[in-house]
Amino acid sequence: MISGVITQLRTTDLDSSIRFYTTKLGLQLEFRYQDFYAGIRAGNHVFHLKLVDEKDPSIQFVEDGEHFHLYLETNDVAAVATALKSKGVSLVKDVHETPWGTREVAIKDDQGHTLYVGENR
Repeated sequence: MISGVITQLRTTDLDSSIRFYTTKLGLQLEFRYQDFYAGIRAGNHVFHLKLVDEKDPSIQFVEDGEHFHLYLETNDVAAVATALKSKGVSLVKDVHETPWGTREVAIKDDQGHTLYVGENR
């Protein structure tokens, strides 16, 4: 039986990515394996970061198609947006209502991955 899903983001600077997710987003470093792999905890979920030599080719594809790499859930997206701005994170899309009943904000991580933070309405 499958009990979970873990996604992996590729980074050309593991230390920078760990700092972004822990200091800018306030998530927790779950583990670090040597100098090329790490896990980041967001509530009950974990995603992985893997050090690579070249920029993740999906970054441009996701941007062009208005997709996302990660969707993070919150109960107060306005407060998250305010906290992100106070930590110097630029918003790609400020807090907005969606036709499917959420409030969302979009940002980019230190590598250019598109992240959405959303709240169900």
